[in-house]
Amino acid sequence: MWAEPDGWHAERMRSVPDHQAAVAALFPAPEAVRVPTATALGLVTVDDVDAPISLPGFDNSAMDGYAVRAAEVAGASAERPVALPVAHDIPAGRTDRLTLAPGTAHRIMTGAPLPDGADAVVPVELTDGSVTTVSITAAVEAGKHIRRAGSDITRGEQALPAGITIGPPQIGLLAALGIAEVLVARRLRVVVLSTGSELVTAGTELEYGQIYESNGAMLTAAVTAAGAMARHLHFVPDDVDDFLARLDEVADDADLIITSGGVSAGAYEVVKDALSRNPSVEFVKVAMQPGMPQGCGRIPTPSGGSIPIITLPGNPVSALVSFEVFIRPPLRAAMGMPPHRPRLTARLGADVRSPNGKRQFLRGVLRTGEDGLVIDPIVPPASHHLRYLAEADALIDIPADVVELAVGDGVDVLALDD
Repeated sequence: MWAEPDGWHAERMRSVPDHQAAVAALFPAPEAVRVPTATALGLVTVDDVDAPISLPGFDNSAMDGYAVRAAEVAGASAERPVALPVAHDIPAGRTDRLTLAPGTAHRIMTGAPLPDGADAVVPVELTDGSVTTVSITAAVEAGKHIRRAGSDITRGEQALPAGITIGPPQIGLLAALGIAEVLVARRLRVVVLSTGSELVTAGTELEYGQIYESNGAMLTAAVTAAGAMARHLHFVPDDVDDFLARLDEVADDADLIITSGGVSAGAYEVVKDALSRNPSVEFVKVAMQPGMPQGCGRIPTPSGGSIPIITLPGNPVSALVSFEVFIRPPLRAAMGMPPHRPRLTARLGADVRSPNGKRQFLRGVLRTGEDGLVIDPIVPPASHHLRYLAEADALIDIPADVVELAVGDGVDVLALDD
């Protein structure tokens, strides 16, 4: 059901796309840096990587056995084995180049270089395993059990394309090619700061009116999961001077600061009170639920530069939904990573209502129904319910002009599990 905006919406709010654009404008383009291959996990290549050598670099044995000339064992069988003197032993790692003389065999291990003149390897299982004169009980075809030089990749061939996320297989390939460093998009450094005089550290006994700090831990984990380097700066009390001092401590060693709490319209809103003096930071109401109060902009650093700051609401659900909607996509884009989570279409498993004029991101759980994908809304939708947030694996994206949806209606879903 669609509805026209009503009276409560008289105060103009910023749309979700407009605030997404404002936040995205704060992020830089990906910066290319060269990092050790061993530390490149999760980073994205900025250029094609070409192979400096071929793999394998030489013809080598695919089996433990004996290097032979195939023609010399063509008639071998269990009844009439072929006997050949073993001229050399070739373990993996032997570096002198050998030649197989006619009428001989070389005992060879998996990965060891094939001697010149050999054109096949007889597996040890088809021999008596002798180290002096081997008895071969089966014929092998020329080329059998040999890994040819360059059969994996040849020198100058593209090993990795630009724009690929480096995982364990890619690190393995780079290492095998002897590439000690790789050019990637730099991983951004993000400081997460929670505010609130009511917050205490886990493990501390709570006094009446206190709560354990959770937003910082949650957002730090979200930043790390997004691929950035996260630093959790422990919370500061609701004091403007303390807050500004903590920002100065970290501003020169970070690429982004994220705060949670202190941005609403009440008293003791330390983030808003401290940063409202800065014309480069704006605090707005965004037409969404949860997460209406938002802020973003740039603050000066002690060294004379500036750094982006994004201020999120203090309610846990609002903070994490805001991170997913506004921060995660441009953060990943600034590191060259695919920015967006999967978008799916699913059918509602229950009726839902949504506030008129606000785009709602309702928590839900995906499942497969008889007719396809189903999303079950999680209720209640209150923005402080961490338990239900922890159960959700998706967000139901309900447009601002929709106030009611029935079970079975199709909805747009943001999957939280990649």
